[in-house]
Amino acid sequence: MTKEDIIRMRDNGEQTTVQFKERITADNRSDVASEMVALSNSHGGQLLIGINDKTGAFNTLSFAEAQETTNMLSNMASENVVPAILITTENVPYDDGCIVVATIKQGPNKPYRDNKGIIWVKQGADKRKVFDNAELIAMLMENGQIQPDAMPINGTSFADLDETTVKEFLTKRYRSDYERQELTIPDLQYHTLNEVAELLNQTPEGILRNNGLVLPDGRLTLAALMLMGKFPQRWLPAFTVRCVSFVGNSIGGTQFRDKSGGEADGNAVHLYQFIMSFLTRNLRHKQVEPEFNSLGELEVSTTTLSEVVVNSILHRSYAIGAPLRVFIFDNRIEIHSPGLLPEGITIDRLKQGISVPRNKLLFNNGIYLLPYTGAGSGITRALAHTPDIIFENSESLNEFVITIERKEDETTISDTIPDTIPDTIPDTAHVTIPITQGDYKRLKYSELSNKQKDVVNFCSIPRSAKEILEHVGVSYHTKNLQKYIALLVENDFIERTIPDQPFDKNQKYRRIRRKNN
Repeated sequence: MTKEDIIRMRDNGEQTTVQFKERITADNRSDVASEMVALSNSHGGQLLIGINDKTGAFNTLSFAEAQETTNMLSNMASENVVPAILITTENVPYDDGCIVVATIKQGPNKPYRDNKGIIWVKQGADKRKVFDNAELIAMLMENGQIQPDAMPINGTSFADLDETTVKEFLTKRYRSDYERQELTIPDLQYHTLNEVAELLNQTPEGILRNNGLVLPDGRLTLAALMLMGKFPQRWLPAFTVRCVSFVGNSIGGTQFRDKSGGEADGNAVHLYQFIMSFLTRNLRHKQVEPEFNSLGELEVSTTTLSEVVVNSILHRSYAIGAPLRVFIFDNRIEIHSPGLLPEGITIDRLKQGISVPRNKLLFNNGIYLLPYTGAGSGITRALAHTPDIIFENSESLNEFVITIERKEDETTISDTIPDTIPDTIPDTAHVTIPITQGDYKRLKYSELSNKQKDVVNFCSIPRSAKEILEHVGVSYHTKNLQKYIALLVENDFIERTIPDQPFDKNQKYRRIRRKNN
């Protein structure tokens, strides 16, 4: 470090990683020690001794003072910081004396305390005490002393898991074992959960226990409950999602086009499907082919959306009691994931595909239920489809924020459907919504196509036929009315708001609430 470096740092003033002290004395020794603790618990930094912290005036140290100061700093690092830390010191010549620069690195054994047992962290140029348990847990997480997703959830048991999701997990997790028995996943759909487990000579609960998802005493881990729970928010109410599509570009806006409610609650699989449905129904579909009946393309790549949504669910901090937030504005999409990037990961390293899973149990097992490879390539793949994604590690919000710009596009599917087409069509018209009579095989929700599932979620609030077909980006045609409306009505996934008059001009369709829907 040179004299010019010292002048530049002085001119920039004190900040999160730079602090000034004119001298270390008996009166301020405790304050300097707490500063060392705060830097160790935060991102590290430098203490410059020989600069007045109020005026910025230089008061350089003599040779004897510099020797005494470096000795005091070394002693404080071992005696006044618990556990002890290593520091490096450098005496930088300045005019007729020198400035002592002590460099304190971010510590690997957080949380650090002073000799009074107080935990300090940096807050801007100042420091503050830590009392919040969530902050302490976050520090313990960073050095691997605690894994929130492996923590037991009191009052839970295997009975609180969704059997269908557990069965899907087992069939995919042990696919090779079943294939050795000449059984495929389609074959296994006709087996019960217990039968699927018996083929492995175990019980379902025993298998999950072997995978670390269920504890020996029968309690579920947070990972098990979030991945496969029937209703995780009964125990973990904050770990849900809040989605809002705003009118305008301000989070303070008073108008919205769409927003989530209690229907967003559910396990990680449901949260993923809900967020994707919310995004696809509120983003524009653009026409990429000249034919009127061609399928539309979403304004933002579905690959990009899928990757960032999965990333936000898996890598959010489960030590922070806050929901995942998804906002759509006229000019951008924002996904707010609670917690900062894990220790050792920067935005540049993230873009390069370097992955350090924060929630290892969730990450290692979620691969069998959510669409990701586990190779750390998700963000790289998202950037390949949407290069201008903005990543922000917001310390002020304690969130990791992903922003995707929405570009204006005049050729949307909405523009291709004339306003003069009525919301519903009378039975005398050329196009009608068929009403199937007689016996037919009832469909399960899992058997629906992604677009049909999208329609079901889209109808969380009543929608007209025109709105539904616009939303999925298909033409107003009999076959599409049958596929995306009539079929879902017949199978009790959606219902008419005016059931006795199917062709009423005010007819709309709403989602039916039921367990398997």
